[in-house]
Amino acid sequence: MEQSVYAAAECRYENGMKYVRCGRSGIELPAISLGLWHNFGSIDNYDNARKIAHCAFDNGITCFDLANNYGPEYGSAEENFGRIMDDSFRKYRDELFITTKAGYDMWPGPYGNWGSRKYLISSLDQSLKRMKIEYVDLFYSHRYDPSTPLEETLQALVDIVRSGKALYIGISNYPQEKLDFTFSYLKSHDTPCLIYQGRYNMIDRHVVESGILNSCVDSGVGFTAFSPLAQGLLTDRYLNGVPAQSRMARNCFLKKDVLTEELVDRIKKLNQIAAERSQTLSAMALSWLLKDGLVTSVLVGVSSPEQLMANIKAVGNTSFSMEELSAIDELLKS
Repeated sequence: MEQSVYAAAECRYENGMKYVRCGRSGIELPAISLGLWHNFGSIDNYDNARKIAHCAFDNGITCFDLANNYGPEYGSAEENFGRIMDDSFRKYRDELFITTKAGYDMWPGPYGNWGSRKYLISSLDQSLKRMKIEYVDLFYSHRYDPSTPLEETLQALVDIVRSGKALYIGISNYPQEKLDFTFSYLKSHDTPCLIYQGRYNMIDRHVVESGILNSCVDSGVGFTAFSPLAQGLLTDRYLNGVPAQSRMARNCFLKKDVLTEELVDRIKKLNQIAAERSQTLSAMALSWLLKDGLVTSVLVGVSSPEQLMANIKAVGNTSFSMEELSAIDELLKS
């Protein structure tokens, strides 16, 4: 069956999406960004992936977040995004903020991993071919490499921007003790770090406790939160056991032993707080991240347009009373 020609919704910037200034830059990002880690790979249904991407853009989501090894198979999420570019998004390229990363395992041998200049530049070249674009808006070093001089990794990022293959650069999963040098080096080479991407949710607050989030704010660097729903724990999915088709049932990224009786009880009480706010638990978890303006954008991964629309609703209800915040904190104390 021949697919219809996509035309973006004319009201896409009037559908309630909010845009947040990214650090001290000229870029504003949508409060909700679409992550393509899951559901866009070679094992997934392409038509469904395309519908999700359409839904995102039609509702003001301009940021599409990828990495070289997203799939599975490695590279297949970028390949499918390249198909979506050809099928739907090519004429909207200047409205899109496309990001990708390199830092984790990608191809065999000593040059397909970590943070060397060879790996980062080679990986980006491959990513651009897969996505069928001339440049990305943002390229991340996906993780700190303790075996490669940090200057080598950072200079590769600087040179990538100077080559025109990326407009901005960012870092992800870097430890707190490397941030001052990283931000200083990049700024002194006229390529300031645009954004830091880190795991952050109501349960996992490491970026706050370690000082990473404050370092970003103090340095004028934006912050994007991934895993905002704690791999599904901060949803209603596990309130009554482990569904057969869930991530936890596959026992891969989310292990079954995490779901203790105590945690289930806490999640049920969080769900009650969300209900009193007229929100789902997942929407409240996203709203909580956006409550104080310290998080530039929250990355969501979804399996359907309906799920995405439910997440987008979080943008409209990000105010919390002191009582609500205290109750949430009390429930999630370790």
